[in-house]
Amino acid sequence: MKEMSPLLPFSVNGDWKLSKFRTMSECIQLSFAVCRIGIYTCFRALCCKGPPPPRPEYDLVCIGLTGSGKTSLLSQLCSETPENIVSTTGFSIKAVPFQNAILNVKELGGADNIRKYWSRYYQGSQGVIFVLDSASSEDDLETARNELHSALQHPQLCTLPFLILANHQDKPAARSVQEIKKYLELEPLARGKRWILKPCSLDDMEAVKDSFSLLINLLEEKDFEPSRM
Repeated sequence: MKEMSPLLPFSVNGDWKLSKFRTMSECIQLSFAVCRIGIYTCFRALCCKGPPPPRPEYDLVCIGLTGSGKTSLLSQLCSETPENIVSTTGFSIKAVPFQNAILNVKELGGADNIRKYWSRYYQGSQGVIFVLDSASSEDDLETARNELHSALQHPQLCTLPFLILANHQDKPAARSVQEIKKYLELEPLARGKRWILKPCSLDDMEAVKDSFSLLINLLEEKDFEPSRM
């Protein structure tokens, strides 16, 4: 009797189909695993996000003559209502929040009998805000210049960044920033120091916030060249 050949072709074909099926199954399982990882990652990013990193805090001193508008500017930055604004007679501290930092501002009263004590509150400051009334009288402007020069040369402040705000630019008698810069003699006195001179008024708080953002850049010691108007 003729011997029948083994079913070799059928067996090989069957193994090939089974191997192909297993490969497809493994690919499908791998695809599902990748999808699960992706969904889990997105879920964690959206729903399980940790608290944002704490914002850095800086201690600043804010000085200027009475009537320069220090209190009003800081109160507006803190979103306080105008009815609650009272001129500072001694000193006050406000935490002014910004997106990338919190400024703890120590505001000193600007009356004649208080200015002589300003230096007692300079210690620990990391920056200075000097506010002046750009529409003030010649006598007051000269007094403001003398106080600014004294602060710029004080041992505890001379290396710190300065933000100088020429306030009340909305008043008809307001001097331009160029006039104030020349009158204050900033270029020879503040050469080599980090300072910013900006115009401001309560009517344009966005500009005030931009000026404070420039100061924050200086406090963060970024590669930043202040615009000296």
